[in-house]
Amino acid sequence: MLTLEIADTVAVSKTVGESDVYLFAGITGDFSPNHVNEEFMRNTFYGRRIAHGALVVGLMSSASSLFAAKFTRMNADQLPVSLGYDRIRFIAPVFIGDTLTVAYKIALLDEGRQRSTADILVTNQAAKTVTVAQHILKWVTPADEKPVGVAF
Repeated sequence: MLTLEIADTVAVSKTVGESDVYLFAGITGDFSPNHVNEEFMRNTFYGRRIAHGALVVGLMSSASSLFAAKFTRMNADQLPVSLGYDRIRFIAPVFIGDTLTVAYKIALLDEGRQRSTADILVTNQAAKTVTVAQHILKWVTPADEKPVGVAF
């Protein structure tokens, strides 16, 4: 039995720094001028560098982990496992120096499959939506074992 309810929510905030963008570029190998070349970006529609979309997805993962930890403590016999992110849309650019807030809110519960689906809304310091997505968690018990040939 899931201990979650529709509308259960957590939120995390972080200011995206220049070091975040450069470290992320180094980890992923994505050195696109969009992210690392201020002079190039000055002459574009955006006028300055933008953060990697995947970096924002990483912040979504942080919110998911915070949510999972909160509800795992409430019911220690359930362990959440991410099944993935769906419907990710980058609505507006994220610039270096933007402070993002990721709101993670349960939208659907599937008791039979032990899954929860959350709506994710990422806004900047001006309360402008920059990214949206959905996230699916599978809640398993330590005794659960995945039988061979059976999909999650």
